[in-house]
Amino acid sequence: MSIEKVRKYFNRWGIDDRIQEFDVSSATVELAAIALNCEPKRIAKTLSFKLDGKCILIVVAGDAKIDNPKYKQKFGIKAKMLSPEENIEMVGHAVGGICPFAVNENIDVYLDKSLKRFETVFPACGSSNSAIELTIKELEEYSNYKQWIDVCKGWE
Repeated sequence: MSIEKVRKYFNRWGIDDRIQEFDVSSATVELAAIALNCEPKRIAKTLSFKLDGKCILIVVAGDAKIDNPKYKQKFGIKAKMLSPEENIEMVGHAVGGICPFAVNENIDVYLDKSLKRFETVFPACGSSNSAIELTIKELEEYSNYKQWIDVCKGWE
């Protein structure tokens, strides 16, 4: 189960007890915001894309949407999201629980600047009913991100 992989992943820093599990779904930004009693924009959603035959993950604020021209300018191709089946195979997490933690090898993680306006954010933890509150510095550390990028719109 993916949440167990994430729990084990966070155990090395002693923060696995900070994972929150809910009796309700947190599979969408709206549902996660309700489960966490926070603003939807503070949900750190992880989006998965195909790029040069492999997968990349981009963590963005809950109110942000991918801006196709910005994405193409950054990566040189049109944005193409992974299918639900591809997420399980390539990322190691199912849709609703995709996060940048305990993912399969050779996945580059990017953080979108839409997240920088928050002190803390809430990414999922590998299941459709989990989350963890992290500072932006912790998100940087635990996601093993490659770089900050600017590929979103709708949040400014």
